[in-house]
Amino acid sequence: PLQVPAGALPAVWEGLTRLRNLDGLVITMPHKEAVVPLLRALGPTATLTGTVNTVRRRAEGGWEGEMFDGEGFRDGLERSGHSPRGASIFQVGCGAAGRAIAFALARAGAARLTLRDAEPVRARQLAERLVQGWPELKVSTEAKDPAGYDIVVNATPMGLRPEDPLPLDPAALSPSQVVADVIPNPEVTPLIAAARQIGCATVTGRAMHEGQARLAAAYLGIEGWEA
Repeated sequence: PLQVPAGALPAVWEGLTRLRNLDGLVITMPHKEAVVPLLRALGPTATLTGTVNTVRRRAEGGWEGEMFDGEGFRDGLERSGHSPRGASIFQVGCGAAGRAIAFALARAGAARLTLRDAEPVRARQLAERLVQGWPELKVSTEAKDPAGYDIVVNATPMGLRPEDPLPLDPAALSPSQVVADVIPNPEVTPLIAAARQIGCATVTGRAMHEGQARLAAAYLGIEGWEA
């Protein structure tokens, strides 16, 4: 891992480009949007979301990137036995990973998707783009709690640190719901722990991490790799 402070990526990128034996990188926050102007080409999901989490060197020069957070989340959800097709989904967080997840859920056939974000305008902008691409999908930014939804998604970083507040009130959850988190470490976040205590089925951030890792490995030409 390379620890690059926010704002320093352009300077670091010049050095990385000079490394002759570096063929690819996985990008994490806070650089998933900042890396985009440094690339010569974007894959379809990266173009759609304006975010990137994996880059590879192009034979003709420069770098290209793609975003696998969303499809990795969808893959982890399905491998855990919970298909988003036809489901009503409540998602908190519309940042880089959240945008990718929302588009992946729409592609997978979700019936209803409600978005919530600390910056309401970000949720509304994402909702507008989803409606443009999937007019049959019912998209809303109005609901404040997850009561009554099939799947509840935390796509925020809340839970990375012990002092973080919960991304939503677990009192609104019921045992029939599936609760999924994007945070791989700690794997059992306070939200996942609270959901399990209520009796909800849960999908941890490890499932998403392994799902996107499989896709990123294939993109980087690493054959025979399995999380």
